[in-house]
Amino acid sequence: MIPEAPPGRTAQMYTLTDSSTPNPVLDIVVPVYNEQADIASSVRRLADHLRLHVPYASRITVADNASTDDTLAIAVALAGELDGVRVVHLEQKGRGRALSAVWQHSDAEIVAYCDVDLSTDLNALMPLIAPLVSRHSDIAIGTRLSRSARVVRGPKREFISRSYNLMLRTAMGARFSDAQCGFKAMRTDIARELLPFVADTGWFFDTELLVLAEQIGLRIAEVPVDWVDDPDSTVDIVPTAIADLKGCARVGLALAMGRLPIAQLRASIGRDRAAGPQLDGVPTGMVGQLARFCVVGVASTLAYAMLFLALHSFLGAQISNVVALAVTAVLNTAANRRFSFGIRGRDNALRHQLFGLGVFLFGWLVTSGALLVLHTAAPDATKHIELMILVTANLVATLTRFIGLRWVFRKASAHHTEVAA
Repeated sequence: MIPEAPPGRTAQMYTLTDSSTPNPVLDIVVPVYNEQADIASSVRRLADHLRLHVPYASRITVADNASTDDTLAIAVALAGELDGVRVVHLEQKGRGRALSAVWQHSDAEIVAYCDVDLSTDLNALMPLIAPLVSRHSDIAIGTRLSRSARVVRGPKREFISRSYNLMLRTAMGARFSDAQCGFKAMRTDIARELLPFVADTGWFFDTELLVLAEQIGLRIAEVPVDWVDDPDSTVDIVPTAIADLKGCARVGLALAMGRLPIAQLRASIGRDRAAGPQLDGVPTGMVGQLARFCVVGVASTLAYAMLFLALHSFLGAQISNVVALAVTAVLNTAANRRFSFGIRGRDNALRHQLFGLGVFLFGWLVTSGALLVLHTAAPDATKHIELMILVTANLVATLTRFIGLRWVFRKASAHHTEVAA
């Protein structure tokens, strides 16, 4: 039986045009917000590709997210001009909100989406949906991080993307390679059951969807794509990165506290396979724990550094340090609990997070003290010098964290062993 989803996560959606063929195999959504300059050419190009290269009945759904320019009017005109194009309108912004609303109400067998700039080569569309048509897989994603992918983008975006995906792999045990590529598809029957539990309505929607899908055992197919960065992209990197880190902390805490019905969803729509990261071939005992702890630590430090630098300009060093430490501390404890020390289930999860909070307070005292000494000795120190001092101070706190967590989680493991016996 599918568990009931929390209320209040659906969006009010209005279908403005619906001249397309009912019950298509593929419904590909193009979420838009103030895209009057690009929407016409992109939708025509996508429609031509579907007509020439996709041998299934297909529909394009333009999902307008409360645009304030002429985007909606242009989309409605396109729907009147082109077969297989419809327009829906949402009164609130949010890419995730639009995708969730359209996908859950679609009458197609497969739902997909692509960004309006069509940065991803559309020749990857058939490889994307093929494993869903055959029902070999439940979700399919384009990946820019495969060795066979061809990607054109700046070093800053490349670094941020790879750092973010490294953090997901280490802190949350994710096995998918590229969370944020704007090119994904899933079976509609799966979407209807899973999406009510995806809370994010913005850019973190993709990540949350994939993390939950892996947790319940859905099969995710990855397709290498050719991708060219849009120089006119309206995505603001720093606020998006901060929102993603907050989303990771929220989902990580929800999983650690057992707030999501993972077992019920796994029994209802998941595939019968083991949950969590597979540790075959990884050293065991203290050596293995230390190796995995170091991996989590590197990811946490990267996340901390990105968040500290992003917040520094408007919050200052001390407040940015507290916020960055607090966000990464929750993720760090959840990741070490599951990945480094192999603790599963919700038993004692709150106690473990409270201990992690104590470790956070210790780290805050160490790093704040280091900042105080630095500002006394060198009042004009730059934020990069501050960051270097903070990272050094964090190394001291890290050693204490490993000793403390190993003691706490070893007791938890012993307790689980006694209960099993």
